[in-house]
Amino acid sequence: MSDIVNGLGRATAYGALGLVLLVLGIVLVDVLTPGKLGRQIWQERNRNASVVLSSSLLGIGGIVFTSIWTTYEDFGKGLASTAAFGVLGLVMMAVAFLVVDLITPGRLGATLVDPEPHPAVWVTASCNLAVSAVISASIA
Repeated sequence: MSDIVNGLGRATAYGALGLVLLVLGIVLVDVLTPGKLGRQIWQERNRNASVVLSSSLLGIGGIVFTSIWTTYEDFGKGLASTAAFGVLGLVMMAVAFLVVDLITPGRLGATLVDPEPHPAVWVTASCNLAVSAVISASIA
């Protein structure tokens, strides 16, 4: 029975950490795009913004999953590793966003919240998922 209680405690800690990282991902996308992201998605029903945010959340979720799946035997070390790789994923996604913005015409953030569908959204979403796959693969 104590192994179940121990497992529930670990799951709660990892779940809380995962939620914190997901919230940080939402904040990061909100900072990188003009306007309020919540309003863009929930009130204006902006598909561009929702695709970019969804790809970020899936990417962070993938990194957290991989880190937990391959976690260290030591719980504290595993939790720290998951936090470190999650933050690294967020930083790398932000850097990738800025690089794509730098090498493409116009302002990427403004394009991503435009009410008209735009192909740059799919490029940005793919970039988010590719970055998360690279970070996930690097987790040993």
